[in-house]
Amino acid sequence: MNKIPFLSLLIVFSALSLRQDPESALQTPMQVIGNWQGTLSVMGMDLRVVFRISSKDGSYQAEMDSPDQGARGIAVQQVIVRHDSLLLMVPMIMGQFSGRWRADSLDFEGVWKQGGFTLPLILKSIEFVPEVKRPQLPQKPYPYLEEEVTFKNEEAAVTLAGTLTLPEGAGPFPAAILISGSGPQDRDEQIFGHQPFLVLADHLTRNGFAVLRYDDRGVGQSTGDFVRATSVDFVSDARAAVAFLKTHPNIQKTKIGLIGHSEGGMVAPMLAADNQDIAFIVLLAGLGTTGEELLLAQVELILKASGVDDATMTPRLQWQKELYQLVMQEQDTTALKEKLRQKLADYADGLFMQAEDSTAVSPAMIEGQIRQLISPWFRFFLEYDPLPYLQRVRCPVLAVNGELDLQVPAEDNLRAIEEALREGGNDNVTVHIFPGLNHLFQTAKTG
Repeated sequence: MNKIPFLSLLIVFSALSLRQDPESALQTPMQVIGNWQGTLSVMGMDLRVVFRISSKDGSYQAEMDSPDQGARGIAVQQVIVRHDSLLLMVPMIMGQFSGRWRADSLDFEGVWKQGGFTLPLILKSIEFVPEVKRPQLPQKPYPYLEEEVTFKNEEAAVTLAGTLTLPEGAGPFPAAILISGSGPQDRDEQIFGHQPFLVLADHLTRNGFAVLRYDDRGVGQSTGDFVRATSVDFVSDARAAVAFLKTHPNIQKTKIGLIGHSEGGMVAPMLAADNQDIAFIVLLAGLGTTGEELLLAQVELILKASGVDDATMTPRLQWQKELYQLVMQEQDTTALKEKLRQKLADYADGLFMQAEDSTAVSPAMIEGQIRQLISPWFRFFLEYDPLPYLQRVRCPVLAVNGELDLQVPAEDNLRAIEEALREGGNDNVTVHIFPGLNHLFQTAKTG
């Protein structure tokens, strides 16, 4: 969430693969093989999408790119070609492109449907697939030392791999541990080609801090099972990172702090509560409300930003709340699966009953949503309350957020964080909202 996962309407693309009906393909005069690019207008932003379609062994294969989000090489699941129409199915995100061939302009005119929204989309043939440059990423050689390290979480029998950067000159140095947001993250917290933790580590190290960033358990070079882990497990991984830095000769053992982004802003106070070994914590878009409250706020903000009216928004929010309540109240997993299956199917039927292609919602899509909803992480997150942990934090705290953050609303969460810290007797607290920044602290127009 980064990153906190949420059942939202953002355009996010998942790995899928694509096949077609060979007979219908032979009967259509339209061009299919090649690179096809279109632009989606989403919440005031223009997002390019590219489908790269090829043929092998009598069937189509395709990959999907989102150049403006840095996503490339995403496999697509299904393509259906009939006469002059093309249907590209993306079931894991309840999305699809359906369009018709225009012989005069040699393109496909159609729509992208996802999460109840229908957006116009024209796919035009292009020769070269665009790439986005990211000038903010630091380039080697760096003016500091870089060590590839591993350390063990003995409690969980997990080995974590990461990168430790050390300023030039004589140590020991104060240190910061970077804790990533939700979802399986590598040490750079890479999302859509952006690498926030690489940028942050570079800046801090140039300014005198040693910085440790590491792959989440089960990600990259770290061992362990990410799927079964909850935030409690990530706290134990961060605790192992602190223990590791204490053994390093170039680290000041009494000046080790935590910098957590999004879910990492949950993990940091959970570890710092009642822990005198933590010198400071920085919460980047950290939580001040319960998980359930946050998820509902996310949905509402995204719907508003997408131009949804109150008449549409109110039943959607009520449905979302009922869904979360069901997950929290039903303890029997088998019964929960069946109840969720029915509730998601009912919602999908209502969502797409006006759609031209009712196949946009498949059983596989519903089962994918169920797996997320019943996961240990999601069930823990829904009921998570940050206030008891924040009230026990005694070290200095800096809590910051972007004004345009739609995933962790700035004002509500920062206010709750500050109040909880001060109620616990911690007066060494600084909060700040950065104007014009989104959840990843990037300059943005809508968030």
